[in-house]
Amino acid sequence: KPVYCFRVLEVYQKTMEASVIIFKNLRPKLNILKYVFTENLVQCSMTIPLYISEAHSLRFGDHKKGILLLENAMAGCNKMVVYLEQAKGVYGSKLNQDLIDDLVKRYADVRQKIFRLEKAWQKFTPPER
Repeated sequence: KPVYCFRVLEVYQKTMEASVIIFKNLRPKLNILKYVFTENLVQCSMTIPLYISEAHSLRFGDHKKGILLLENAMAGCNKMVVYLEQAKGVYGSKLNQDLIDDLVKRYADVRQKIFRLEKAWQKFTPPER
């Protein structure tokens, strides 16, 4: 079934949800702890849904760039896992371990879903313009 709006894509919804959780629940605690990479982590969490939304818009007009943006979203998911695991390693029990573990799982899972979306998009050739 065609997807006419990026907002209905599960990968967009899941990554936006995770970025909101990070902004509301994790960022304040990391700021208190003076974690050096807090803003990098927040920015990275936001770039993933941005890449997905942009990829959805470009998938017909510039198919290769749309696919590349999905690759960037997957790389962003990997970066988020690294940021989250590093914060957990540095601050240990000062952070909500369950929250960190949940976010790591979310990003690992959504990365796989973005990969499957990319493979689905690669199956069709966009119409000539």
